[in-house]
Amino acid sequence: MKQSIKKVMAFAATLGIASAIALPSMALAADDLNANDLGVNAIQSTIKLGSGDIRQTAARIINVALGFLGIIAVVIVLLGGFKWMIAGGNDEKTNEAKKLIVSGIIGLAIILSAWAITSFVISRLVTATQDQ
Repeated sequence: MKQSIKKVMAFAATLGIASAIALPSMALAADDLNANDLGVNAIQSTIKLGSGDIRQTAARIINVALGFLGIIAVVIVLLGGFKWMIAGGNDEKTNEAKKLIVSGIIGLAIILSAWAITSFVISRLVTATQDQ
């Protein structure tokens, strides 16, 4: 009895997968598609691309990413402080909390130095490539 149920389930799964693959191609085979059918013209008329400098856009993206990393580092330091407060004098938990705090501070220092380096490089890049 179980073998027949397994065979029926396997057949149903195979039929389902085959129909999921075959039906979209049969639906699109009705007639030729053009750009208006896909809404390309509507999308192109509503999208307004920025006219800003690509270097400034890259600088903004880098600043946002470093900002998120800075928030994560501060949260790690806060988590370490919270663990230290609830350690209750347990040396293992206190050492773990100290390691979290030190790791968060090191991460914050790395993030701040990365921000300083990237802001210096991008500012020099912008001034070096400006039109005279």
